[in-house]
Amino acid sequence: MKNERKDYKFTTPIATRWIDNDVYGHVNNVVYYAYFDTVINRWLIDEGGLDIAKGDVIGVCAESQCTYTSSASFPDALEGALRVAKIGNSSVTYEIAIFRGDTMCASGRFVHVFVARDTRTPTPIPLRIRAALERLQP
Repeated sequence: MKNERKDYKFTTPIATRWIDNDVYGHVNNVVYYAYFDTVINRWLIDEGGLDIAKGDVIGVCAESQCTYTSSASFPDALEGALRVAKIGNSSVTYEIAIFRGDTMCASGRFVHVFVARDTRTPTPIPLRIRAALERLQP
């Protein structure tokens, strides 16, 4: 995974919160997973038309991974960066990074499987979402 913001197709600001800090004075590791989820869902809702409240199809996390490279803490202004590594029939693999200025704080992978809301069985990625995801590929 490349380590520069320019290598990602989408970026969005992330405001740290006081509660994000742990007793060691930096953003706790689990918070980065929430940042990842926020960046991904921002794209899916805004660009893919994902209806998280009433849509027939939802994305569920099947796998996630994070590598930490530099600390961040409140009140840092961060930026989430996103690209798509692979699109399958019902799943997508994202590559995500969190930056503080030009410094990468964390990078990771996140796999979504799209499922029918009512049965939770895998379903093909809806066309509008697929088109949005394809725009994030290299």
